[in-house]
Amino acid sequence: MKKWNININEIVRMIKEKKILIVLSFLFGFGLITFAMTSCVKHEPKTILIVSGWQDVNIGDIAHTPGLIHVLETYLPETNYILWEKTPSDRVSEMLKKHYPKLKIIYGDVDKEGNVQSAEVLDAFQQADMMIHGSGPYVVGQPHLQAWVNNTDKPFGIFGVTIEVVNAALKVLLEKASFIYTRETQSLKVLKEAGISGKHVSFAPDATFFLNIRDDENAKQFLKENGLEEGKFICAIPRLRLTPYFLIKRSSWSEKRIKEVEDYNNLRKEEDHMKLREAIIDWVRETGNKVLLCPEMTYQVDIIDELLYDPLPEDVKAFVVRRGYWMTDEAASTYARSAGVVSFDCHSPIIAAANGVPFMYLRQPEDTSKGQMYYDLKFSDWIFEIEETKGVQISNRLREIRLDESKSKQKIKEQMKEISNIYEQSCVVINEILGYNKKCDE
Repeated sequence: MKKWNININEIVRMIKEKKILIVLSFLFGFGLITFAMTSCVKHEPKTILIVSGWQDVNIGDIAHTPGLIHVLETYLPETNYILWEKTPSDRVSEMLKKHYPKLKIIYGDVDKEGNVQSAEVLDAFQQADMMIHGSGPYVVGQPHLQAWVNNTDKPFGIFGVTIEVVNAALKVLLEKASFIYTRETQSLKVLKEAGISGKHVSFAPDATFFLNIRDDENAKQFLKENGLEEGKFICAIPRLRLTPYFLIKRSSWSEKRIKEVEDYNNLRKEEDHMKLREAIIDWVRETGNKVLLCPEMTYQVDIIDELLYDPLPEDVKAFVVRRGYWMTDEAASTYARSAGVVSFDCHSPIIAAANGVPFMYLRQPEDTSKGQMYYDLKFSDWIFEIEETKGVQISNRLREIRLDESKSKQKIKEQMKEISNIYEQSCVVINEILGYNKKCDE
């Protein structure tokens, strides 16, 4: 509680001007009066409903959820959270419960117009004071936000998404948002062109940058079984230009569409991956250290051999380990113990950065404008536009990172501090919307 010591003459003047509200105490013998006024009001903890969990076939999509929870827990520590998972997944829920035992997870279908029948969801709408849409490739949970708007008059916001198109329905929804944080600056331009701007619209990186969950036990066991020495191996992740979702989950894709995607991927895949293979070969022959070929998405398990392992020279293959699909926390623990991550997919490098590990992102032009965030965050030296890149350039940069490891890790440390500052400022806005006052002084 704050206190003021005021001269008696000043007290008299203030009384005449009727400015004194409460006299709490006075000190005898000194002619001084000390009064205190409450400088803040304590509130009951607020509750935020998070909509996230887009799919469980991609460790990056899984990472959005714990990343956002960590952001909010860090900068809004008195708040309670409910997670509305868009795609129910036992293995993801199990992982989240392990790391966040108090987290309440709910499910419930919603149609495109935002109609929801789940009693559990409607009950969460009553409990929550705000709804936040987690990071993603677009406003994936648009129907979920619409359901919130249909059933409540409480605030909502979007945290760290890419927005490449704003149609009429999305514009109406976004105009009602209390805040919109895009994960790269290109999306800000799209919003501005659509007539959506203001102080409540700003840049906040993909929440995966704040991922802090780990599965050290399983990671250590895998490394031990495969002779991977901590700090001496690199991780390499393949990717096709167009994600073959028809191989991953139920899809309404036509035979024509499937053929178009397969033909396009077949046209580009060797040209892309021969450049990564060149870097793998140079790494093994120069260092005598191993390489872990691992997936960010489930389908990549089936292309690791074809695109990365099989074409390697026999002397290099002896130093290469392959990994099946895994959960985000184990991947994070493995990346944290590596010398670096080289990936065609976007989120493995971010998971590496969250763990202080150097990375290289080999960006394919079909991988949306989310890659802009690497430039926004001053990681331009570690992002390679693959069509403009030669294999030797990847090898050279990997060599630079290896030979000056301390410089590379310092670079990550500095940028992670900047990212933390952005998250903190973003949460100041959320704090104000929720109506929290500053903490009372003890």
